[in-house]
Amino acid sequence: MRPRTPDTANLRRVAGLSAAVVTAAQAATAVLALRKGRRDYADAVWGPGLAAVAVTSALAGRGDARRRWALAALTVAWAARLERQMLSRLRGSDEEDPRYTEFLEGASTPAVVGKVFLTQGLSQLLVSAPVQLAAASALPRGKRRWLAPAGLAVMVGGAVVEALADHQKTVYSQRDKDERPEVLDTGLWGWSRHPNYFGDSLVWDGAWLTAAASSPGLWTLPAPALMSYLLMFATGAKRTEKRMQDRPGYSDYQKRVAFFFPRPPSERD
Repeated sequence: MRPRTPDTANLRRVAGLSAAVVTAAQAATAVLALRKGRRDYADAVWGPGLAAVAVTSALAGRGDARRRWALAALTVAWAARLERQMLSRLRGSDEEDPRYTEFLEGASTPAVVGKVFLTQGLSQLLVSAPVQLAAASALPRGKRRWLAPAGLAVMVGGAVVEALADHQKTVYSQRDKDERPEVLDTGLWGWSRHPNYFGDSLVWDGAWLTAAASSPGLWTLPAPALMSYLLMFATGAKRTEKRMQDRPGYSDYQKRVAFFFPRPPSERD
């Protein structure tokens, strides 16, 4: 007899262990962040937390082994690159990220824990829902199973876009201020004002598509939707745009280049 898809008992185990891992990671980071007075340390646990869920799911899951370990491997690779970038940024400054200072002004310790670490932990569990469900699900025998490799390919493509966009931004920032343009509008940044965030969203769209190879995976669509919302409006692109408004040339850049989803740039007036 073929296994149920998903194995509900196994899914409960995967979800429970994932929640425990995320809780431990967020709690440890919260203690360190509050002790050091650097609440922006929360950024450093985002990628590792999702990677920990993926690995935990692969270890505890009884679903298709190749799919669950492929998801774990890609998530860990994505998180490792992101973590290097986050740690470099955090070590490069002795002051807290102004976004956190502004957002948490006057907040008590319980409020900080709730607004930052509890919220982030819940977001990690929801965003990783496709990974958890895939780990406890069998792959069908029909054509639908090809959604799994297609989704993995989308994850790889998104990770490449994100990494390339970040590399282009780093090269731009390292140029002499007198020689570099006012705004980075070449390469991927000439097609989208936030290609790194767009690539990040593709990674999690791909994870959902991989899970959707098993019928219940379709129901985890809120997961990539939440990630896209966070990247576009909550913690990502919109906040970045707010900080960039006073930069010379940025208003013209906004008129020429798409906000998030890439398209060819408009001609200059």
